[in-house]
Amino acid sequence: METDAPEFNLAELEGKIKEIVNSIQNDASSDPEELEKIKSLIKKNVPFFTRSAFSAYLLRELAKKKEIKRDRKPRAEVKNIQQTQINNESIKKEERVIPEGAKTLYLNIGKMKHLYAKNLSQLLQSELNITREDIYSLRIHDKYSFITMSEENCKKAIEKLNGKEINGRKAEVNFSNR
Repeated sequence: METDAPEFNLAELEGKIKEIVNSIQNDASSDPEELEKIKSLIKKNVPFFTRSAFSAYLLRELAKKKEIKRDRKPRAEVKNIQQTQINNESIKKEERVIPEGAKTLYLNIGKMKHLYAKNLSQLLQSELNITREDIYSLRIHDKYSFITMSEENCKKAIEKLNGKEINGRKAEVNFSNR
């Protein structure tokens, strides 16, 4: 059975997926509010159990336009490649070491108040006069966030951010119990 469908290079597709995910997480030029609006449109118009197929369809259409070629690999080879990538990712996660003496702060604002890592990072940098490298970790949850920095920067953050209004909510910052 022959089809006229173009052949795709799975490695290139995988690279494109990683590029998209990376740009969502790290790209300073992407607008989180715009992405939220698009996500809302998808939620309204695409049934829950169809969303992964919808994503695959969009990626396929993007690949057609970019004329990415598909190469077929045996299933066992694909599994080995995936396992290698999983192992590499776990190694990368282990490499990120938080220095001794670092402290974690609790902030009572999260994603539900449209606080994103990019915005929080910029706020900390401007308010505390620190660099991006001085912030060891940011974890934004729905209703709260955790910030890991040096103890000195944590104390400055508590002084400067406690009581400050961030995205329409009064910030409460203190040392985390974790």
